Order: sequence, then structure tokens, then C-alpha cells
Amino acid sequence: MPQHRRLKYFVALSIDGFIAGPDGGDPSGWWPITDDYIDFIRTDYPETLPGPARDAMGIAGPGLHFDTVIEGRRSFELGLAAGLPDAYPHLRHLVVSSTLGAYPESAVEIVSDDPVGRIRDLKGEQGKDIWLVGGGTLASSLRSEIDELIIKLGPLTLGTGVPLWGSESDFNTEIWTNTEVRAFPGGMTLLRFERAGDDRQTVVD
Repeated sequence: MPQHRRLKYFVALSIDGFIAGPDGGDPSGWWPITDDYIDFIRTDYPETLPGPARDAMGIAGPGLHFDTVIEGRRSFELGLAAGLPDAYPHLRHLVVSSTLGAYPESAVEIVSDDPVGRIRDLKGEQGKDIWLVGGGTLASSLRSEIDELIIKLGPLTLGTGVPLWGSESDFNTEIWTNTEVRAFPGGMTLLRFERAGDDRQTVVD
């Protein structure tokens, strides 16, 4: 039986629930980059590093967990501002936006409408899991399709910013099963939650 592909929201989060500051900028501006955090990403989730960082660290080959990445326009534009039309050339890369045109200089696929339908199509294909980068607005629109939350909880608060589900998410109670809590010396706590309470098939790594 083919493995069921899952959509995983793998994201950095402050203690008070924000994935970005008020300007929606890259979390690297406030996230504590410690040696143990770098080792964790390099060892456990090397495919979530942008292409230039992988090159600098000598990382090559397919991802351990993901072969596809999906993100919203604002997250994508952070890469563009850094001169990267495709920050993840080692992954199949999709960007959800109704305003962006195609980028012929990269293999990025622009999803202009129905992101839920596109995710369901991807889940029906063969392959590894799908990484949802963010931002919060896209995560909110795909909330019903997210099978796992992988939260890198940082030892800091921001006070305000972009929440996990974006600023306009509807109130909706969902139950998640905690499957991992791992504390790191530098202060990060890794939290993993599997969706609970529905009949969708899940596969444990």
C-alpha cells in the first residue's frame, strides 16, 4: 500500500505564540542561533535549510523527511529579497499566491487558487512528506489539511507579531496528540503534535 503523504507545519515559534515579528520578516532576526540548534537542523532536518546554507555546510542529497515545500507569497518574497528566486532548489517548491506570476528562472510552481485542492492532490502522489513553511495566513487556510505540527519553541517572547495561524484565523477547536518533547541545551524545545480525532490515515516516521 502506498504511504500516505502528510502535510507538516515545521515552524519556529516564540513562547507567546508568534512565528514572525510585526513586519513578517525572517525569524532569523530574532531566533537564537545556537550550536545545538544548528546541529539539530543539519542532522535531523537538513532539507529545511536554504540552498546556499546547504552548500556552505556541504550538505547534499535528498531530504530525510520532505521532498516538497509549500509557502505563502510573503515568505517567498523574503527569499527573493535575498536574491534567491528558489530558496529550496533541492525540493519541489510551491508558492501560494493570487498575484505572483511565473518565475521562469526557477522551478517554483505558483498556486494561484485552491491551495487545499492542490495539497490534496499532492497527498495522493508518491513521495515523502510536504513541508509547510508558512506564513500564518497560508497555515490558517490549510489548517484542516495539516497532519502534524513540528514546533521549534524558542526561549523568548516577542510581545506582538504574526501568530501561528495568522491574524485573521477563525476560532476552531482542534485536538492534537503530543508525540515528542525534546529540550535542547541552548533553550529550544522541540514539540511534535499529531492530529487527533479524525479518521485520516497517519504514518509514524
